[in-house]
Amino acid sequence: MKFAGTTDIAAPRDRVWAFVIDPNQVGQCGPGVESIEVIDDTHFKATAKVGIGFISARFVVNMELAEQDAPDRAVIKAHGQAPGSAVDATAAMTLSDGDAGGTRMDWNADVTISGSLASLGARLIEGTANKMIGQTFDCMKAKLEA
Repeated sequence: MKFAGTTDIAAPRDRVWAFVIDPNQVGQCGPGVESIEVIDDTHFKATAKVGIGFISARFVVNMELAEQDAPDRAVIKAHGQAPGSAVDATAAMTLSDGDAGGTRMDWNADVTISGSLASLGARLIEGTANKMIGQTFDCMKAKLEA
């Protein structure tokens, strides 16, 4: 599944960059995130509970900040597992100057889900994922624009 979008944030690019590459900051905005463990500067582990339809799973996700070109672009790779399910994702974001000193974030993600969650069907998964993405960006904007 592929996801993409653009979000305008009323905050300077250096502040947005610092927020999105800090797992403790951005992790607070992930729906269902229960914990974040920083392994080193580019590796993190998160535990998150995700519910899709009638199935709920607790994923342990290993993330790597695979590329970064501060304060313009970053790529994150993730692999997560839950009992009976797995997820692999690659997400990229590009930051550019927005209106009135703000920041424009263009992002895309390629996500593959396997196991029992995948059996629910793409439409249900995509709807839930889009809702979670919206919640994440709403939280980020609220924290950065405060």
